[in-house]
Amino acid sequence: MCKQVNTVEYPEVKEPTEPRFHGRHQLNRHPDGLEKCIGCELCAWACPADAIYVEGESNTEEHRMSPGERYGKVYQNNYLRCLFLCLCREGCPSRVLTLTSEYDFGDDSGASLVGARADLIAPL
Repeated sequence: MCKQVNTVEYPEVKEPTEPRFHGRHQLNRHPDGLEKCIGCELCAWACPADAIYVEGESNTEEHRMSPGERYGKVYQNNYLRCLFLCLCREGCPSRVLTLTSEYDFGDDSGASLVGARADLIAPL
């Protein structure tokens, strides 16, 4: 409270976040490129704001997305409802979710604040 305020030229210069900051969600992958999400929906059950929607589907030999029997076919995170409590990460048995330090995802339309699976999956 007694510290000097650090003023930056936002959005050209972004203030670094604290190490424990909870920002945008990211779905992680295994080192071989397969997704870690098994479509169990436990992250959605753990979220008190009901901000996560998961729909699982079975893997086939022709279409393998994860090493297990199932994968998350639909994964949506509604940032209009998200409280950034990180309970979804605690509820996940396969440690799929990571909360990144990205905090700048505001927009004019509310539709862009619903993160779809393709937007949240980690790059290879």
